[in-house]
Amino acid sequence: MKKHNTMKKHMKKYKSWISLSLILYCAGCTVGPDYQAPTINMPDQWHQQLAEGFNIEDSMSAQWWELLNEPALNELVQQVRENNPDLESAYWSFVQSRYTRDYVSGEYYPSIDAAGSYSRTRASDKGLMALPNNPYNMHSIGFDASWELNIVGRFKRALESAQASYEARLENYRDVLVSLSAEAARNYVELRTIQARIGYAMQNIESQDGTLNLAQARFDSELAPRLDVEQARLNLADTQSQIPSLRSAERAAINRLCVLTGKQPGELSELLAAVKPVPMPPEEIGIQVPAELLRQRPDIRRAERELAAQTAQIGYATADLYPSFSLNGNIGFEAMDFSDVTKNGSQYYGFGPSFRWNIFDGDRIRNQIKIEESKTKQLYWQYRSTVLSALEEVENAMTSYIQERQRQQALQQSVDAAKKSVELVTTQYKNGLTDFQNVLILQRSQFQQQDKLAQSEGQVVQNLIRIYKALGGWGDDVLPQSESIEQTGQSNK
Repeated sequence: MKKHNTMKKHMKKYKSWISLSLILYCAGCTVGPDYQAPTINMPDQWHQQLAEGFNIEDSMSAQWWELLNEPALNELVQQVRENNPDLESAYWSFVQSRYTRDYVSGEYYPSIDAAGSYSRTRASDKGLMALPNNPYNMHSIGFDASWELNIVGRFKRALESAQASYEARLENYRDVLVSLSAEAARNYVELRTIQARIGYAMQNIESQDGTLNLAQARFDSELAPRLDVEQARLNLADTQSQIPSLRSAERAAINRLCVLTGKQPGELSELLAAVKPVPMPPEEIGIQVPAELLRQRPDIRRAERELAAQTAQIGYATADLYPSFSLNGNIGFEAMDFSDVTKNGSQYYGFGPSFRWNIFDGDRIRNQIKIEESKTKQLYWQYRSTVLSALEEVENAMTSYIQERQRQQALQQSVDAAKKSVELVTTQYKNGLTDFQNVLILQRSQFQQQDKLAQSEGQVVQNLIRIYKALGGWGDDVLPQSESIEQTGQSNK
């Protein structure tokens, strides 16, 4: 009998050790796939025809707009970074993700609650609970604690997902910054382009007004028919009709810049009042190799981090297939008289482990795992699509930039020839050596070519902006302007 009892004690001891070993083993496991960043084979170089128009450099300026040497543009971009509402919204989304990550990290620690109560109770003298001291008081104060063990890595996967989401929100902030800065530069160039078009229109109005006076003088001298006068007036009025629509576009560009900088329409009129030419880019433009897109573009980095966050959700869902273990306890003091609360004999406590294990749920957990796996596949292919779109965007912008510069050079030659032709035909008309129709044709052609040239000069810079926006090389160390947020983000990486 004694031997039998000894064996029972040993069996209980072994079972306890086996149970503890199983828990510790499971605590060292992490269910679900471990994330590995997808590998994409990027081209080593841009196509030869594209690369010939650019210098391949190891690094890019984070403030590329300064290459245009335009102080007003530099100030506008700075105001966008400081005051734009959309950027502020992206910043607070980033802050929210940081607190979400910190909230999830708290799951590693036990939850302890302090509780206290007072009640005065009177039991029925005729009931089953008749008491000698009736009514009576009850004072209670104590602590409740609960700690769920990190079995099978549930909390680890949750924190991995929250950390990756936090980093994705940071990349989203950078992406919004890139887009808004490029939008400010684009609208600034659009404004200067419109002003250049207005300048050419005003020059032609002055020239065509002089031609109208010449036709009128020749008509008064009976050297030209009335038709010359009316055609000259038609040509002048047609050019004048271009001005109102250009003025409207000019005001719209200024208002858009106001909104981008977080100001009300009209507040930037003083800064942008002076008419300036379209800023010209430098002769040599530096870019980096295609592989740098994976590091430089914040939208690619955001897509990769979103994929990492979703991958961790597979493990988090898988953890529901396994039992969860918790340690629970409470301790405190309870007494009917408040003065006795802290005396010996008023203490109470309780502690012990517990577990929960889903036995049957109609395959909801397994289907949830499949849902998370399907989401992960979606984000994987979205990531690849983002990379391909980035390559397409850069190459299209580079092609457009090269071709537009060639078009600009041809238009400049065309404008020079048109100006010379107008001078010659006007002199011939004065001397009666040609009819007025030739004057009209060449004047209209001159205005059209000058207007095209102004638009082309602006488009060259617009395409340069597209290149830098597509490359995304704006400095991957750009962080929101909160030192505490920045330090917290770096310390948790």
